[in-house]
Amino acid sequence: MGRKSLKELRQQEIITVFYKTAKKEGYENASIAKVAKVMDINPSLIIHYFKTKEDLTQALIDYILEKYLLIYKTKDKENITLSDLQKTIDKLFSKKWNLLFDDGLFYTFYAMSFRDKIIREKYKKILDSLRFELAAIMIKCKEKQLLNIADPQATADLIFVLLDGAYFYLSLEKDKTVYSERLDSYKAKAYEFLGWAP
Repeated sequence: MGRKSLKELRQQEIITVFYKTAKKEGYENASIAKVAKVMDINPSLIIHYFKTKEDLTQALIDYILEKYLLIYKTKDKENITLSDLQKTIDKLFSKKWNLLFDDGLFYTFYAMSFRDKIIREKYKKILDSLRFELAAIMIKCKEKQLLNIADPQATADLIFVLLDGAYFYLSLEKDKTVYSERLDSYKAKAYEFLGWAP
């Protein structure tokens, strides 16, 4: 993969500052002017890359997908092992996964998806991509007879239904011990879907 162009690097920098600003002040209070102020640049430079806050929001949602898909990086995608699958499940059900993107912004955009067709399509792409990539790992393991499940795609979907619900519920939990115990119990349930003993 080639190096990113100056334009791509500048856009990434703007998206990152927009994310940090929206995380700190709330999406509703984040603006191109505030991002420009943090970056100590003229707002017109941001508008050169992103005409509106909506354009910047859509770019940020694409950035979410890129960050989430990093969970599936393996050294050798063709030689997936059961250990790779287990590591993936462990990462999905971890505090680190949950901290990849701010809950407040994630659920703000989720709510916006009910009113904004473009955001809805982008969120569907995120969720479909995550499920597809997990199913692909399961299919490789099944082909090698390392995993005995009837339908890898349906199993991946169930795991993400569990995961999505778990993280929303856990976002409301402030007790770290309870949070950890519940996350472990949800991960054990995901293992059950795979036919593994926790």
